[in-house]
Amino acid sequence: MPWRLTVRAGPRVERRTLATVEEALDALEARANELAADAGSGAVDVRYRRFEPAQQVIARLELAGPQRLVPSVRAGVDVRGDGSTEAYLGRVRRRPVQQRRRESAVAALRRELGR
Repeated sequence: MPWRLTVRAGPRVERRTLATVEEALDALEARANELAADAGSGAVDVRYRRFEPAQQVIARLELAGPQRLVPSVRAGVDVRGDGSTEAYLGRVRRRPVQQRRRESAVAALRRELGR
C-alpha cells in the first residue's frame, strides 16, 4: 500500500508517493536533515509579540498511509527556525512524540510507528 510524504517549506509544497513505510521514513529523514541544515531564521516581531526562531515552524513534513482515501496513520516532523526538529502523531490534534536521550525526531517517529 502506498505511503504519501508531503513537505511544506515556506510557500512550496512537495508530494511523493512511496511503496513502504521504511522508504517513506528514509525520505522524510533525508529531507528533514536538509531543511534543518538550511534553517537559520531570525526572530520575527509582530505588533505585540516577538517569535523566536525556536517558536517558528519553517517546514512541516507529513506522512500518511497506508490507505489512500482515509489513512490510518498520520504523523510527521516539524522543522523549527533554529534547526531543531520535533516529531508528532496525528493531523488535526498533533501529539508530540517524546524523544529519548540521544534520539533524533525521526528515530522517535520510527519507534512509535513500529509499535
